Amino acid sequence: MKILGIESSCDETAAAVYTGEGLRSNVIASQTIHRTFGGVVPELASRAHQQSIMEVTRQALDEAGLQPDDLDAIAVTNGPGLMGALLVGLCFAKGLAMSLGKPLIGVNHIDAHIYANFIESRPAYPFISLIVSGGHTRLVLVKGFMDHELLGDTRDDAAGEAFDKTAKILGLPYPGGPVMDARAREGDPDFVKFPRALLSEGYEFSFSGLKTSVLYHVEGVPEAGRATYLQEHTNDLCASVSQAITDVLTRKTRRALKAYGVGDLVLAGGVSANSMLRAKMQALGVEMGVTVHIPKPVYCTDNAAMIAVTGYFHALDGHFDDIATLEPFAST
Repeated sequence: MKILGIESSCDETAAAVYTGEGLRSNVIASQTIHRTFGGVVPELASRAHQQSIMEVTRQALDEAGLQPDDLDAIAVTNGPGLMGALLVGLCFAKGLAMSLGKPLIGVNHIDAHIYANFIESRPAYPFISLIVSGGHTRLVLVKGFMDHELLGDTRDDAAGEAFDKTAKILGLPYPGGPVMDARAREGDPDFVKFPRALLSEGYEFSFSGLKTSVLYHVEGVPEAGRATYLQEHTNDLCASVSQAITDVLTRKTRRALKAYGVGDLVLAGGVSANSMLRAKMQALGVEMGVTVHIPKPVYCTDNAAMIAVTGYFHALDGHFDDIATLEPFAST
């Protein structure tokens, strides 16, 4: 079974090939134009996808040593994401599938983050998955392939969104998450005790108050000395914010592991590349006696390898979509 995966949900144009022997290729074209605007501009993202999707796909096939006719199916992200960006990838995948006479598989982008862990390991069902990205923060009980029970979601800002917004408050470049992670490694995580919302309540998350607290903290420094303060303590503030976010994520994950008694924990999404979170989750695994699965950083952020591997398991289940009726969706 040879599956081509195509991803274009936001600002990464990606294609990958996954087979029964494993991942054969994973090509990602990252868009840098959005840094000028401090965030993703949907129209610019769509245009960039149009310009690069054919070349990215050709390169993925070349690296896999395959011709288009060698494929058994094509998997493509059909949501959630930016509607214009999704349409570029979906229309391209539909056209390719029709021209080759191959079946099409629509893949949920958030689900694919979970199954990115299956690229290099095999978590045992049932397991708990913590999904942390720019748009989502949720705990899921995964009972089997695509058999998911949502335990808790974010009520407002997701963890990745909180990182990006606080990075902007601190004057750091976009995307803020990776920059804050790097700066946090050089800072004092106990410098400021930022709030940890809903820490003792269930599995729900809330990070909007943290962002506001950082803003008030910075604005509380006299304007005359604010630039100097930030120059001296940005690393400490990054570490303190990271500590607050990862404390909440770890506490609620521990609660879910204890409640459901599973033997495996799976991290998913772009924020799972965060070094403090990875360290805390590994320590939690030792504490709870569970196996922790964390993808390599390249499989944490948006990529097509996760689309291809998810499509592979869909194909093994005999699940394919109607090319004529498969549609994109912007949110879950």
